[in-house]
Amino acid sequence: MAKAAKYQPSEQAQSFLDSVENGKYDRQIITGLKKFLDGKAPEDMRSFYSSVELSALADLKGTSKDVETRMPVKITRHYFELAKKSKPIQVLVKASPKETYDLDGASDPGKQMDYSPVEGLIHKYELGLIYVASTCSAHCRFCYREELIAQKEVERPDGTVAPKGLAQIQDIVDYINKHNQEVADNGGRHPDTGRERLREILMSGGDPMVLSNKNIAGWWSALADAGIESIRLGTKELAFFPNRFDSSFFDMLDKFHAVYPQIKIRLMVHFNHPDEFLEKDDNGNYIDDPNGGLVWHPDTLRAVAELGKRNWLNIDNQAPIIAEINNDPDALRIMQRELKRNGVENHYFFCGRDIVGHKAFNVPIEEAWRILNESQKGLSGVETHARLSITHYKGKTEVAAVTSEPLPGVPGGENGFVVMKLLRGAADAPDRGKVTLLGRNPDAIWFSGYNDRVLFDEAGLFTDVDDAVEGIELSSVQAAS
Repeated sequence: MAKAAKYQPSEQAQSFLDSVENGKYDRQIITGLKKFLDGKAPEDMRSFYSSVELSALADLKGTSKDVETRMPVKITRHYFELAKKSKPIQVLVKASPKETYDLDGASDPGKQMDYSPVEGLIHKYELGLIYVASTCSAHCRFCYREELIAQKEVERPDGTVAPKGLAQIQDIVDYINKHNQEVADNGGRHPDTGRERLREILMSGGDPMVLSNKNIAGWWSALADAGIESIRLGTKELAFFPNRFDSSFFDMLDKFHAVYPQIKIRLMVHFNHPDEFLEKDDNGNYIDDPNGGLVWHPDTLRAVAELGKRNWLNIDNQAPIIAEINNDPDALRIMQRELKRNGVENHYFFCGRDIVGHKAFNVPIEEAWRILNESQKGLSGVETHARLSITHYKGKTEVAAVTSEPLPGVPGGENGFVVMKLLRGAADAPDRGKVTLLGRNPDAIWFSGYNDRVLFDEAGLFTDVDDAVEGIELSSVQAAS
């Protein structure tokens, strides 16, 4: 493979980059199970896994059920300290044999490679997602990117098989410029996909906040110079290691804004449970703040408060509803209330994805809707902005309602029905707002659980869309090559 051309920053960008300082961080990360198995983890961390748990995990080493082959193990000291008082956080980050009891799942969730015109870029919806890191400070066991984190091979539309690679600045800038020029030449819509110009990029991975300030700054300035108007950065670092948001990072933020004041920065943060940011007393209860609300962990509150001082930056939280972690209406209610109170918007909650091993994590779709609906009772309107989304291959879909009332005169609707609404088309936008009605199946954890219960399918979620979508995207990828 030819070596990618090195990106040359503009004079304005280079001046900004020269002013950026990198911070120094001591996350005290333990990677893998070996130190726990060998008894060489820090003394106070050795009891994180019981002897029974370690024995069960050791028995799977080297077999097809090896949990570290499915998803690497990783934890920070900060997250360990939170986990000591929280069973949900322990479940989130601790490896378990149940992950590999049933390895059913997609090797490329969402068929993302069908939407990848250049390595490391997924151009779905109205934005581009770029993989800029292949790891995080710690690893969620339910991670939707387990194929990237674990460096698994996936099949590309051209039939080749290889692990997903990371984006390179020059490749991404070239694609943005080419796509947007084609849009301009065609009167404001791309001739193949019908999309408008690419104006928003989501930096993802992995977690971009494991990169240095200079690396992040390099991406931001290059994207800004390429005409991107809004940059999202997806991160769970506020949960795993909030001290990454230090004075050097905020200095980089402010210098970027001074040079590129027209660019909007949006942090897409990832809190799954209020135990990730709230303090607890010795009895495991949250602590009332005499000034209102509940007491936050000081490091997390400091970072969120400092981010909130910048009116050109937004913070939005989104999280899947996962079994034994946050399938609890009370926990989600507390989380939504406290986040909004401290300037973090509630963006989406998700149903589980069809990753490899998803059956160990996913909550039934109708139960996820009930949990979120119950959690939002008693919250104000501004606290309840989050909707429940599930990612169909055709696009992002809202689970809008579940009812136990029968649908009179409609076979299959005797026990009530589920309403799904297409929010965003993966390929283009024309079908936004179209709905699908499904006869209820309380056990369904994925779309396949409703294959025999389709009552009305205006959105086309249960027609044979896979080949059509793949054909549309493959042609657009080839056109962009």
